Amino acid sequence: MTLAAFAAIYFVHLAAAISPGPAVLLAARTSLLEGFARGTWLAVGIGLGACIWAVAAFFGLAVLFKIAPALLTALKFAGAAYLLYLAWKMWRHAPEPMDMTLPEGRAPRSALGLVWLGIATQLANPKPAVFFGTIFLTFVPPVAPLWVYLVILGIIFFNDAGWNVIVARIFSLERTRRGYLNLKTVIDRIFGGLLAALGLKLALT
Repeated sequence: MTLAAFAAIYFVHLAAAISPGPAVLLAARTSLLEGFARGTWLAVGIGLGACIWAVAAFFGLAVLFKIAPALLTALKFAGAAYLLYLAWKMWRHAPEPMDMTLPEGRAPRSALGLVWLGIATQLANPKPAVFFGTIFLTFVPPVAPLWVYLVILGIIFFNDAGWNVIVARIFSLERTRRGYLNLKTVIDRIFGGLLAALGLKLALT
């Protein structure tokens, strides 16, 4: 594989990683509530979850979609419904003040718990499955040495985890925290609108 091919994979996946979605929003919210270090652990899990979807694509996700195209259609509509549900929930609760305290008797999540939460968030979100099972595979050679696939997985982890670490850092800053709390209704509804647009786009394309 050429350097240009790796660069194409990098930029195509980076565009997918930075697009608003449940993982990015969860990283932002976790950092607001629990700080940068805990948001970073969540970002590691998000990166690992993306790698799991990529490995699934390497081992036949596209073939499965080709054999059973109805499965891809169902997955797309399920993903659209999921994103629209999140958008509705965010829009509905936007005016409510954000509770910055943990419920009584609940201990903070461990670092490993946050990693698993990041993985689960990625695996529960159909958007990465659609991306890795369709667009992503058009940039990946069907046959390549093992090191090529390892480099691609490194790119995926770096993009997803790295972007969400940046999100975590931004939302853990006190100035950002104050600004968010002052404009919570507006910001949550903007994010909700973006999620709704993504859901509609996914359903209609």
